[in-house]
Amino acid sequence: MSGRFALGRARCWALAGAIAALIGAEAAAQGGLPPGFVFLRDVDPSIAQDIRYAGADNFVGRPLSGYDAAECVLRREVAAALKRVQVDLRQLRLALKVYDCYRPERAARAMAQWATDGRSELGTKRFFPRVEKRRLFALGYIAASSRHSAGTAVDLTLIEADGARAAAFDPTARYAPCTGPAGQRSPDNSIDMGTGYDCFDVNSHMASHAITAEQQKRRALLVSAMKRHGFSNYFREWWHFSFPAAATGWHHDFPIPRRQAKAHAE
Repeated sequence: MSGRFALGRARCWALAGAIAALIGAEAAAQGGLPPGFVFLRDVDPSIAQDIRYAGADNFVGRPLSGYDAAECVLRREVAAALKRVQVDLRQLRLALKVYDCYRPERAARAMAQWATDGRSELGTKRFFPRVEKRRLFALGYIAASSRHSAGTAVDLTLIEADGARAAAFDPTARYAPCTGPAGQRSPDNSIDMGTGYDCFDVNSHMASHAITAEQQKRRALLVSAMKRHGFSNYFREWWHFSFPAAATGWHHDFPIPRRQAKAHAE
């Protein structure tokens, strides 16, 4: 009885996923988003966006499939919670900057394939300076499936409110490893958290003591601000947060479309 129930439950999840994929594909084809998803820019345009997988400044070294636009897309309730975090941070003259939000399943699969393809990646070694590429999957830095694909996880950091923008990324430059001094890493206007974003290293673990006391305080501030509004941190990555209240088993694979500017009412 329990075996048949488990099989039936698995089939239900598979069917739910297939329906979600069809809905997503239809919405994307029409230039929109599936029900329940929103552009973060429409909820809070004051939150900065630096969508790394839509460009070349990432550990793969190229834009990932499905990132047709450098836009943060999330479940509506997740975006609303981020807006509340942003309001709190303004009192400290700080603000959020997101690196990744909804991630199409095809992009997650591309990451997993990259991690196990056996090829040398000298051009992006700065993201994993002390770890062999083939071990990234086993060490929990890359996963075949992610809550990002459900629109309920976000990668982000803190920046100074109304601060200067980051310099442009130069694909021909030789930047320091992600564990190096902030000024020598690839361009970023974030507050120094001890490592760069997507730094696959023990120094990126939230509880790392290999960083300065000030950097530890900044990480703690970020976790506190996010936790206050329902987010949970992934202990290996100071930048990764999920929103359990919006947990869903549906992972999506619709491409991120270009956002259409909303017309203002007369």
